[in-house]
Amino acid sequence: MKKGIALILASASATALAIPAAAQDNSAFTGPRIEGIAGYDISKAGSDVDNEFNDEDDQSIDGLLYGVGVGYDVAVGGIVLGAEAELSKSTADTEIVDGDLEDLGFGAQLDTGRDIYVGARAGILAGDNMLLYVKGGYTNARYNLLADDGTTELETNLDLDGYRVGAGAEYAMSENTFVKLEYRYSNYSEGEFDFNDDDFFDDDTGESDRFDADLDRHQVAVGFGLRF
Repeated sequence: MKKGIALILASASATALAIPAAAQDNSAFTGPRIEGIAGYDISKAGSDVDNEFNDEDDQSIDGLLYGVGVGYDVAVGGIVLGAEAELSKSTADTEIVDGDLEDLGFGAQLDTGRDIYVGARAGILAGDNMLLYVKGGYTNARYNLLADDGTTELETNLDLDGYRVGAGAEYAMSENTFVKLEYRYSNYSEGEFDFNDDDFFDDDTGESDRFDADLDRHQVAVGFGLRF
């Protein structure tokens, strides 16, 4: 009898010890992280904007996406929840082409500036080393515009506010390193111009009134990161 009780106690002890070990299965996806990202970035007019006035104009601009991100993830039951932030840039740019305006000496260039994102994500384990997740949050993008009429040059920034949603997969190569692949869609619905020359404004703010916008942005990104 005593031997049977000892076996029961041993079995119960082993089970109790196994529970914390099982709870650590998602440890590769929890804690603070930092990552570098790179990928493909394309910006185009949204569905509310007719961008086909001039067939020579670029209907979209695309380029290389690159940046850094930070985050912190915790396990809640079988779900991994996290907060994250990212600072990125893109090489996408274009020149505004119009033969009549060029004959008058007018030209303009647009290139993509920095992009700030702050949001959250939620994921589930798809195996010991794979996390599938969705994400969403706030994004603020900047586009740099340089216009020249032959005598006067105007440089201004277009700041746009919007939201981002996305989905991805993260693979833990070890407890401290990971790689990921994700798709993100952003839509910017409000903006303002920030002029570098305050002489355009009496109040010296250098900013225009806010206005409605409709700009879509699609990105496919790969990342490599470290956990601490």
